[in-house]
Amino acid sequence: MNLTGNTILITGGGSGIGRGLAESFHALGNQVIISGRRRRALDETTAANHGMKSLTVEIDDPGSLRAFAARAIAEFPLLNVLINNAGIMRRESLLAQQPDLADAEAIVATNLLGPIRLTAALLPHLQTQPHAAIINVSSGLAFLPRAQTPTYCATKAALHSYTLSLRAQLCSSNIEVIELIPPYVATHLMDGFNNPRAMPLEKFIAEAMEIFKTHPTPPEICVENVKALRFAAETGNFDTIFSRMNS
Repeated sequence: MNLTGNTILITGGGSGIGRGLAESFHALGNQVIISGRRRRALDETTAANHGMKSLTVEIDDPGSLRAFAARAIAEFPLLNVLINNAGIMRRESLLAQQPDLADAEAIVATNLLGPIRLTAALLPHLQTQPHAAIINVSSGLAFLPRAQTPTYCATKAALHSYTLSLRAQLCSSNIEVIELIPPYVATHLMDGFNNPRAMPLEKFIAEAMEIFKTHPTPPEICVENVKALRFAAETGNFDTIFSRMNS
């Protein structure tokens, strides 16, 4: 993936990992468009980064997503990189679930259906670009789940699987498919912001961007802090780490 000269759309770009990626790619000379639900967060980010653009979207609403994709293409016809980053994470007690499964369904709609729908809506346009990329942000928890957040972990595992299939189907196309796999990062997602066990956001972004600079770009962007989770099964440490993390 070329790191300059792109037009990049980042969902959930007003805060956390999304904002970190947006600012890093913006600093490299790319046209960056951030999207999300919260206008205030988007405005704060664009105000701090001259030239960055924003669009609001309800990522869990199919109608809103289709209109959003059409608007993004119309306003930014050179759009050639999609970063599916938006996500929500909630604790769930499976023994005391709401009858309507509201939390679980919201997580699935945002974390899994959102990226699938947006990718489908933008794929025909991306195929017209000389060079394009789709970057899906999954999680180390896709490979070794945290029992307190079962649906979040399940959606990230599904997104990993979807990314593998998407890459295989696009292998002869102009579109690179990359998976960014964060560890526990200090953001406002759940309780990470003030947790000393979480990887500092700035450190994560810096290390991830260094890996993006590798040529050819690796299909998976794994910083050192996430490798214990990502490769737990391969190294034979799955049961030990799972027990320790979920005790």
